[in-house]
Amino acid sequence: MKKYESEIAVIVPCYNEAKTVATVIQDYKKALPEADIYVIDNNSKDGTDKIAKENGAIVLYEYKQGKGNAVKCAFRKIKAKCYFMVDGDNTYPADKAREMCNYILEEKADMVIGDRLSSTYFTENKRRFHGFGNKLVRRLINMIFKSNIHDVMTGSRAFSYEFIKGFPILSKGFEIETELTIHALDKNYRLLEIPVPYQDRVEDSFSKLNTVTDGIKVLKTIASLFKEYKPMSFFSILSLLTFIFAVCLFIPVMIGYVQTGLVPKFPSLIASGIFLIISLLLFICGILLDVIHKKHRQLYELIMNQLD
Repeated sequence: MKKYESEIAVIVPCYNEAKTVATVIQDYKKALPEADIYVIDNNSKDGTDKIAKENGAIVLYEYKQGKGNAVKCAFRKIKAKCYFMVDGDNTYPADKAREMCNYILEEKADMVIGDRLSSTYFTENKRRFHGFGNKLVRRLINMIFKSNIHDVMTGSRAFSYEFIKGFPILSKGFEIETELTIHALDKNYRLLEIPVPYQDRVEDSFSKLNTVTDGIKVLKTIASLFKEYKPMSFFSILSLLTFIFAVCLFIPVMIGYVQTGLVPKFPSLIASGIFLIISLLLFICGILLDVIHKKHRQLYELIMNQLD
């Protein structure tokens, strides 16, 4: 049975990208002539799929809305030695595609990240607050996972077959890039970052991102993945905060008792005791979930060892 259907598969998730998808396909055909170009049409209404077919791409359809769903469709249906993912809005020129794919094909990395933030992103991007959001997410993830990733949310990435087939996609939308990065850090995959050029969208081409809504989704994803991947740290922080609150409630009660020999604030004393118990329970939850997480890591490694 043939393991790979393609040497390189270029995956282009698209939602209403009729103005740019042809350029993306042609540029990546020139950069990676041996690659199969897959356009994942995510309910486009502007004829994106038709244009993609006319330009020689293989079109797959995903009817559940969201970039995460489109990427999941591609990862499930495509078998390739190297996967290269790029957005269909023509914001990532193909200049570095060959270099990124070579690192995967030569087995020097499991995921290669196209780093926009060290390149032209801040001069090209015209959308207010997006640069701030990218920096915030980067700092949070690097702090939580003790890493040094420069661009967490880039849409330009290359992956190995083993990485893709071992990646469980949970995100439905644009949080997918954050999930990819955190999964790679947690599972100790080999990561490389390469600065890639970035150009703003062409005129009359509109971003599907909502700065506030999608920003909140990404932050919720980080919090959720922090809880799942680092349960001991997550619940220890909650436990410490609850303990501090309990102590703050107890101190006035203690001062009153020392001064008068009486306990005039019984409600505060009771609340302090309740929060102290909650703090202890949170810490115990962290210990138990940390053990479960380590067992999950062991099981994951065993499954990956059996991957064909």
